[in-house]
Amino acid sequence: MPDIVIVASSFGADAIRRDGHQAWLSSAATAGASAFEVRRELFDSDEDTAPDMLNDLGEAIGELGMWSVYSTPEALYTAEGTLDLGALRLALSEGEALGARFVKLQLGGFAHEAGAAAIASCLRDAKARLVVENGQLREGGQLVQFVRLFEALEREGYPDVLGMTFDIGNWQWPGEAPLEAARQLASHVEYIHCKAVTGEGARRFAVAPAADDPVCAAVLPLLPRHVPRGIEFPFDTGRLQADASRYVAWLAAA
Repeated sequence: MPDIVIVASSFGADAIRRDGHQAWLSSAATAGASAFEVRRELFDSDEDTAPDMLNDLGEAIGELGMWSVYSTPEALYTAEGTLDLGALRLALSEGEALGARFVKLQLGGFAHEAGAAAIASCLRDAKARLVVENGQLREGGQLVQFVRLFEALEREGYPDVLGMTFDIGNWQWPGEAPLEAARQLASHVEYIHCKAVTGEGARRFAVAPAADDPVCAAVLPLLPRHVPRGIEFPFDTGRLQADASRYVAWLAAA
């Protein structure tokens, strides 16, 4: 069965900002998660991203038998479409301090040129795997951008320099079809974010998938079975631990 990752925000963004990531690690481990996704935007202050603080958090995750993902809201490409080496280097540095297995950025404004050689140079001594995620905005959330990205990496001679985080729910914000995205991008997917979506237009919200959710039921079989699957929807605060355990078991078997 695939490793199941609990994304910190599933315990509530306000709770993580208030209590810190470390306060919720035991809940994730008790629920049976193999890994925990640390979210940079949920740190209470920049002091939490200091190397010693990240190292302590990473050690706490490891002591509970889990590994980590480091997620930053920064994008790999600027709005103008150029590679943002500063954002990449910072994310890798912080992910290294955490001891993360994956470092995840948003795609951003990628257009045509990937800058694959520069990415490879940055990653030369990196222990973490770089993955880019489809976001909720049109910039960085269009299927054609990801198709062109992987075409560009191939063309530039570095087809495997990075992988993709495939967020099933996020495709729906910019109006893309998750099923078609899965058909075209499955071979590049190394991490999956699982959530359902409710609402319309910009007023959409992540929710737990129903047992018979048609989108997840159609998309998951098209994606690699062996890659980690992340829970990125809010647990029921009234029965948080039971909810977390239930969804870890459900996603592992789905």
